[in-house]
Amino acid sequence: MTGEVGLVSRGGRWARRVVGLVLRWRWPLAVAVALGLYGVVAPLGWAYAETGGRRVSVGAVPATPVGLVLGAGIRDGRPSVLLARRLDLAAELWRRGKVRVLLVSGDNRTKGYDEPSVMRAYLVAHGVPERKIVRDFAGLDTWDSCARAKRIFGVRRLTVVTQDFHLPRAVALCRAAGLDAWGVGDESLEARPDATITGYVREPLAMLKAMASIVAKPDPHLLGVQEAGVRTALASP
Repeated sequence: MTGEVGLVSRGGRWARRVVGLVLRWRWPLAVAVALGLYGVVAPLGWAYAETGGRRVSVGAVPATPVGLVLGAGIRDGRPSVLLARRLDLAAELWRRGKVRVLLVSGDNRTKGYDEPSVMRAYLVAHGVPERKIVRDFAGLDTWDSCARAKRIFGVRRLTVVTQDFHLPRAVALCRAAGLDAWGVGDESLEARPDATITGYVREPLAMLKAMASIVAKPDPHLLGVQEAGVRTALASP
């Protein structure tokens, strides 16, 4: 019992010391925490402000030659719920004449995982002609998709399609890549509340990474030669 009492006593003294230090340094600690939070949140706030006038509805977006649809996962040869909603939005843009060609950009690093082909098949099944769909097999992240649209496919003006929580970052990155970019987003909260809330929570940290790309403008992970797919699709009847 004596040993247990000693441990409790020592634990109590340690706890009081910690509390005392926190109270003594509470204002510097509060400032440090506030600055840390500001450093995380400020880039996202900038992205919202910078792209505010370029994130619009399907009805309000100006016509652009190309709609860039960003990948969001596939399973068993089918798009995820979030990706399907992006593709539905892209098909609606095409039907309304807001875009003439859809550039579907996703991951195809392994033989068994081919986002762009799944995306194209879904769009064709929903009425978009195959000749009006171009696949980018190396859209490994948002920056790569934007940079490759410009450097590999020769796109200058486009509408990027994604979820609302991702849209400020996506439009900001595309504009940093040299594109005249607009954005249309899918709200998605009712369809996938868990994934949507998670998306909003992770965006501040994702935007920190994005700022490095906006400033440094690195080459995409995969470049390669220029492709004529978008030009050919635009010229097709």
